[in-house]
Formats: sequence, structure tokens, C-alpha cells
Amino acid sequence: MANLDDIDRRLLAELQSEGRITNVELAHRVGLTAPPCLRRVRALEEEGVIRGYHAELDPSKLGFSITVFAMVSLKSQAEDALREFEVAMRDLPEVREVHMLNGEIDFIIKIVSKDLQSFQEFLTSKLTPAPNVESVKTSLTIRTSKHEPGVPL
Repeated sequence: MANLDDIDRRLLAELQSEGRITNVELAHRVGLTAPPCLRRVRALEEEGVIRGYHAELDPSKLGFSITVFAMVSLKSQAEDALREFEVAMRDLPEVREVHMLNGEIDFIIKIVSKDLQSFQEFLTSKLTPAPNVESVKTSLTIRTSKHEPGVPL
């Protein structure tokens, strides 16, 4: 874990909640002047603590009306089989998150789709035939009551 002081943590909290903040405003909020603020942010980027900056998009306004979580079990848990499945998931734009799990399910995958028919086509033509897949169980999201990217700072 990076050796962070209180100012670094405040910088990260501000950037996590508002990634487009100007350096001048960020410096003001954390009690620094602009040059040392910029140096600290760049250092956090170079250390890999800050991995990137992203716009949060509204999926429904872009035509992606459903989100589905798929629980995938593989035929083999050998490292090469796991890696092959992960690589296949990286190439599918509908797949937004892939998490390997401990337990009877090997992966949970977050998928966005335009509608149920598009999701069914994705499921039968891309996910189920993916390398090493034994079974897929899906759950359609009805409502999202909390979406908080990042970590608690």
C-alpha cells in the first residue's frame, strides 16, 4: 500500500468524487497552492494509486437498458483455463466487469445490453460458448440503489 499522508488522502477523495476538478480548485480544497498540489497528483499517478480518469455515463441514455450479472462456473480451474476465459471476456464490449470468486462460482460478470433479446443473443453466442464454460446463471438487475465507484477514503 502506498505511504499516504492526510493531504494525499484528501486529494484522492476529491478526485474520486470529481475527476474533472481543476488543479487550482483541488489545491484550494485541500489547503495547498497549485504547484505542490500538481506535484502530489502526478506522484500519485506515477505510483499507480491513480490509475485513470473516467466520465460516468448513463447507460440507459445510450441505449443500454438492462444490466445483468452472470455467475459462471468453469469446467477446470487450472490457471491456463482461467486465463483463457478472462482473455475471452476482455474482448467482449458488453462485459463491463469480471471478478474471479472463491467458492462454487468461478466468476461473476457484469454485462450491459440494449434489451432482453440482445442479451439472449449475447448469452447464447458469446458467453455460453466461451472457453471452458460449464454453466452460466444470470440475474437481471431490477434496480440499483447504490453505485459508488472507488474506495472509502
